[in-house]
Amino acid sequence: MLATKCIRPLARLGASNVRALSTSNLVLNRSNLQQASNRETTWSPNQQPKTEAMKGPRFENTDIAAQPNSKAAIELIAEEPIRMVEGRRARCDGGGGSLGHPAVWINLDQPGDHACGYCGIRFEQKPHHH
Repeated sequence: MLATKCIRPLARLGASNVRALSTSNLVLNRSNLQQASNRETTWSPNQQPKTEAMKGPRFENTDIAAQPNSKAAIELIAEEPIRMVEGRRARCDGGGGSLGHPAVWINLDQPGDHACGYCGIRFEQKPHHH
């Protein structure tokens, strides 16, 4: 009973209390959106370009300039140095203890660097002389 007395029905609100959303200060030009701040294009065949993904009523009144535009992980992992390992296999758990991923062993018998399937960190066998 108390809750019904405290709530004013919408019919009692006057037109002066209702304001229309203004789009004058919003950036609505989506034609020049980058996928990420360090990547111009998509990096997966299943990924939609940001210009296509950010359409529809959910993004109508969104100030795109105010949204975070984080760096693409594929570019960040490429900046990570290759970890040199003494031996024929490397163990990767993503680092960070419980924040990592399940431990995997990566075979380094073939020359070159080998990426972890979970996090993309690359490992390479140190050159050794017999």
